[in-house]
Amino acid sequence: MALSISTISPIAHTYISPAVNVNSSQNFTSSNHNLTLFSSSTNKTVFTSLSLYRRPVSAAVSSSSRTTIETGNLLERVEVIDLNGNSILISDLWKDRKAVVAFARHFGCVLCRKRADMLAAKKDKMDAPGVALVLIGPGNVEQARAFSEQTNFKGEVYADPSYASYKALSFVSGVTTTFTPGAALKIIEAYMEGYRQDWELSFEKDTRTKGGWQQGGIIVAGPGISNISYIHKDKEAGDDPEVEDILAACCS
Repeated sequence: MALSISTISPIAHTYISPAVNVNSSQNFTSSNHNLTLFSSSTNKTVFTSLSLYRRPVSAAVSSSSRTTIETGNLLERVEVIDLNGNSILISDLWKDRKAVVAFARHFGCVLCRKRADMLAAKKDKMDAPGVALVLIGPGNVEQARAFSEQTNFKGEVYADPSYASYKALSFVSGVTTTFTPGAALKIIEAYMEGYRQDWELSFEKDTRTKGGWQQGGIIVAGPGISNISYIHKDKEAGDDPEVEDILAACCS
């Protein structure tokens, strides 16, 4: 009697090995969470994987399909503001298209400016399949405009003064997620590469009253209001995902 092995990945950045039919002449062996399927009839290993057939390739947050849908529903009611001061439902940014959406810590953040460049450098690959590049920051429209002008960011920029999108996505916040050895090292690296913090923006009321402790992340969403196929939540300041994982989720 054959046993069919298959798995379903809830989000695009997790890659799953294909289904395998297992006959009675095939044997399982496992060690340290490694799983191997050996076929005595062919004398070959026909399946090998980690952690119950799942091989994650990113440190991004892995969530269930139900959680992803719930997150999409929460975001559906969130409004952001474009550079002209117009309010727009955040879900409209990906309702009719696919989009890579980066959430900055704040508009003055040096690490966010480096991340913006990292994504903008891949915009041609996003443009080819019609994927939009979007950056959202917690703050007001004036701060968003200043960021756009200073960085010449190639994508769309929006402000979220209420932090509503950050709350809906459950992005972490706090002193312990901001002042870490890893974050300090990345700030030094960013400065050595020529990036600079905008301290005026960093100490304006909208940022200062929140302490500047907010962390961000990146999602790939759409088309469809609740269709979120990739989520990366920063564990600390400067916790960049692998850009190739983002491209695999948005453009493969």
